[in-house]
Amino acid sequence: MTGRRRAVLRLWDGLRPFDPIRSIKMKFALLVVMNLVLTAGVTWFAVVVLEWRVRYGMIGASLIALIASQVLAHGMTLPLRQMTSAVREMAAGRPAPPIRTGSRDEVGDLARAFTAMAAELAAADRQRRQLLADVGHELRTPVAALRAQVENLVDGVRPADPAALDEVLAQVERLGDLLTQFLRLASTDGGAETLERRAVRVRELVEPLAAEVGAARPGASITVDVDPGLVADVDPRRLAQVVTNLLDNAARHAGDGGVVTVRAAGLTSSPGFALEVTDDGPGIPPDRWQSVFERFRSGEHEGAAGRDGEASRLGGGTGLGLAIARWAVVLHGGRIAVVPAEGEGCRIRAEFPADDLHTIPTT
Repeated sequence: MTGRRRAVLRLWDGLRPFDPIRSIKMKFALLVVMNLVLTAGVTWFAVVVLEWRVRYGMIGASLIALIASQVLAHGMTLPLRQMTSAVREMAAGRPAPPIRTGSRDEVGDLARAFTAMAAELAAADRQRRQLLADVGHELRTPVAALRAQVENLVDGVRPADPAALDEVLAQVERLGDLLTQFLRLASTDGGAETLERRAVRVRELVEPLAAEVGAARPGASITVDVDPGLVADVDPRRLAQVVTNLLDNAARHAGDGGVVTVRAAGLTSSPGFALEVTDDGPGIPPDRWQSVFERFRSGEHEGAAGRDGEASRLGGGTGLGLAIARWAVVLHGGRIAVVPAEGEGCRIRAEFPADDLHTIPTT
């Protein structure tokens, strides 16, 4: 397409005098009125001034009105034609081009909504492709390691001693953890999850979970700082998911000799309570505080620009733990975020709103 033709097309598409009008019905009404006035005016001019016959004047006026209608209607229907073209592109598996329009009526609103929908579909498709790639990446390493170890045992390269069997068991457990995370992810996508709220003593729920995580990751020291009398109206299974995933994430990155602290207390500004998990590990860069709760984002390394500690903080694991924790918190109507820590390390705060929250005095 030559430059002159492109310029002509841009000029043609730019003829949109009705764009400021907010109603498509008003546009059609103005178009009809304009045709009537134009037909009557051209007919009068042709008959009275040019002294044409009436039938020739009406034919000429009709042709001029038709051309004017085509010019004005072109701008009115341009977003519809663009959306039709975009739908064809999407049906062919190609990304839909954005619909650009200055129209402020219902057609313009539809075009903007279509553009937003197309962008969301494109993002969902990218996430689906990334999900498949990440699942394959996460499963490939433990499967390859397990296969190599089993082949060594079968071929007699290594004796089936307790150490070798422990390594095989560790790989099997890792595969089990991955499958459990994927099943949890599938349940969150199903959208059929409901809360089974009941009164829960927060400390009695947190302490066993802290002990379990501490046993699985003995290198880090986990401290529980929760009022024994704090009772919240929550779903204990979902709260357990949040606590377990946050503690496991913190203990994994705190490493040997690290300190992890879990605190819970009632909110002062509204009914509910806040749960905080802090560690003294490498922390998370502030520009990643939002994306760290997205699925599989823990697998994205910082690269050369980041510190080694930051890169390791964002790497490892399935990348699903914090995403599942956020899902469980949002299911309660709450919110979760990385907040500034006192000193080095990471501090994640989850707030659970509740209508029934109180503290039972301990005896």
